[in-house]
Amino acid sequence: MKYNQKVQDEIASLKREDKKRANKLKDKQKKNRKWIIQIFLMAFFISVMFSFVSETFIPKLSSIFGILLIFLFILLGIIFDMIGVAVTASDEAPFHSMSARKVKGANIAVMLKKNADKVGSFCNDVIGDICGVVSGSAGAIIASSFAQTLHVSPFLMSLLVTGMIAALTIGGKAIGKSLAINQCNMILYEVAKLISYFYHPKK
Repeated sequence: MKYNQKVQDEIASLKREDKKRANKLKDKQKKNRKWIIQIFLMAFFISVMFSFVSETFIPKLSSIFGILLIFLFILLGIIFDMIGVAVTASDEAPFHSMSARKVKGANIAVMLKKNADKVGSFCNDVIGDICGVVSGSAGAIIASSFAQTLHVSPFLMSLLVTGMIAALTIGGKAIGKSLAINQCNMILYEVAKLISYFYHPKK
């Protein structure tokens, strides 16, 4: 009898744990739905803004400035990719200690680390992917301009420019990821310190 009662108590305990887990999961799903809507809207508006800049200004720029703008988009994608990786890979504990000593930006570093999944999604998926798409479309405009100037096949020039943009983006992100993993805490600290000049979280 005592054995059966003990088994029943353990089963009841399992049911209670499952109920708690289900309630936590519901709360998390609600937050995730809200975040998905936010990230969708951010991705849409940032993509429209970047595309507007590339489609409006690149055709009017000289080839040199057009290439520089493409490099800027590539560099922006690499930098944000590094930030996303660094926040995910970093340790939270040192920043709690720094925050207790009132080190500038430490509290923001803690906040970023606590929201590492969202920061990573924004940096890697939203900014990183948008920069990749926009630099590709901007590259098509530059390729068309080069093809007319040099009197070569637009198809061949498009292949060369697209291949160069892809190589620079992938190679740059590979180097950036390695640096972000090895210097994750310092990168997070520098980013948090920079943000602290413009944003002061409520205590």
